[in-house]
Amino acid sequence: RGMNEAREQEAAEGPPQRATRGLLQHALPWLITIACFAYLYFRIGGRAPAGQSVPAYLASIFAGVDWPAWLALMIPYSLLYLLIDTAVLWRVVGWFNTRVSYRELLPIRASAYIISILNEQVGKGAIGWYLNRRHGVPGWQVASSMLFIMLCEPLYLLLWAVAGVQLTWERVPELFHAIPAIALAAVALVAGIWAFFRLPAFASASLRERQIFHAFRRAAPWQYLTILLMRSPALLAAVFVYSRSAALFGVEIPLADMLGFLPVIFFGTFIPGPFRAAAVTMWTVLFPEHTGQMAVFGLVMHNFFVLFNAAIGAIFLPKANRELARA
Repeated sequence: RGMNEAREQEAAEGPPQRATRGLLQHALPWLITIACFAYLYFRIGGRAPAGQSVPAYLASIFAGVDWPAWLALMIPYSLLYLLIDTAVLWRVVGWFNTRVSYRELLPIRASAYIISILNEQVGKGAIGWYLNRRHGVPGWQVASSMLFIMLCEPLYLLLWAVAGVQLTWERVPELFHAIPAIALAAVALVAGIWAFFRLPAFASASLRERQIFHAFRRAAPWQYLTILLMRSPALLAAVFVYSRSAALFGVEIPLADMLGFLPVIFFGTFIPGPFRAAAVTMWTVLFPEHTGQMAVFGLVMHNFFVLFNAAIGAIFLPKANRELARA
């Protein structure tokens, strides 16, 4: 039914409207990226030593990093993230779709990182396609599980951001003081979603019966909490890795401060655009006295993470293809 509604909407819009919408969707991420990099260029130029160009200044920062020490931090962190990310997927699919072994899902989750270089949601779509082909799970029900995971992700970041802001209240920018209120509103929103899909008072609402909300009709509060807890080790590991890595780029950020900053920075990675430009820019705004170092730091940290995960995915890709061929 949901697919028919989408088709009817597209037919009602007509080709010109669809073409315009598609053009905007493709152009917006690039416009955001161009704006961010233009801002960074002029900010870095104002901090570069006299007589030194921006590229030369950035190259000198690159040259001063202990790259073997940095790789010793990032590679284990990327592997840990894959293991936790797969565990979350395995748990949610097992709850709401079908029983699939962790061992089977691991190469699928890893391989999807290759597609996620271009679009994270398309990567999740590839996982759904595999589960549909291999296990016969209806596509909308898989999409519902992906939507459940996507809802839990910003929620766990917000809750950890609250903890970090409370620890560093006097040192974080005043704008961060709004985070506890935002988190409270987010918790209230999730509670409202749970009530709408689970309580008998809303049983007559036709929206509840759509397949895209399959997971929400079944999700209990403890399942939301379980996903938040399962995600948390990845965030705590990131706090340690990012704090130690920043020191390699010449900027000392204590662990408590990083706990206050990093969950908010990770929200910047949700903003569409190549090279995680919004998140990179946020680092320079938080540390204006180290604009050049933090621009390089942010660019390398966020993009290496994506590319290294894709490299892991390439290793697992042959196994994923064999699994799919058995479907």
